[in-house]
Amino acid sequence: MTDIRTLADRIEIQALPGEFTDAAMLRDYDRLAALFAEDGVLRIPAADVEFTGPKEIREGIERLRAVWEYFVQTVHPGVTRVDGDSAYGRAYIVEFGRMRDGSSHGNHALYHDRYRRTPNGWRFTERSYEIRYLDTSALTGAPPESGPVITLPAGTAEARRPGPGPAS
Repeated sequence: MTDIRTLADRIEIQALPGEFTDAAMLRDYDRLAALFAEDGVLRIPAADVEFTGPKEIREGIERLRAVWEYFVQTVHPGVTRVDGDSAYGRAYIVEFGRMRDGSSHGNHALYHDRYRRTPNGWRFTERSYEIRYLDTSALTGAPPESGPVITLPAGTAEARRPGPGPAS
C-alpha cells in the first residue's frame, strides 16, 4: 500500500516537468532555474549543451531561447519512481519552432530526470534530453500578430455555466 507521503511526493515530482515547460514557454528563466538543485545539471546532448547549477542553467536557457523566433513545447507525463529522498522519472516532449535564421525544428523527445528532496521541496538534480524523432522541414505557420480571439458558440461548456438546478 502506498502511504500519503509517497503520494504527495509523486504529485510534487510530477509537477516539475510541467513547471519547466511552462517557465520555458513564458521565458521565465528565474522560475525555470529555481526548479534545479544547487548542483543540478541540464543536458541536451544533441546540441552539445551541459549547464550546471541554477545560475548557469538560467543564463544558458536564456541564450538558447534567444535564437528562436518562436518555440512551442508540450510535456506529457511519463514514469516516476520515488526512493526516499531521491527519485527518477521520464517526461515525454513534443516541440517545434523556427529559429531566427529561418530554419525549423520539430521533434519528439524524452527527458530522463533525477530528483532530490530539498528544504524547498523536490528539485531536478539532472535533466537529460534525448531526441527520438527529428523533423527539420520548413514550418509554414507563424504565431498570430496580436494573439487569437476565440469566440465560443452558444451552448458550449463555457457559455453554459452550471447554475442551480430545478427545485426538487
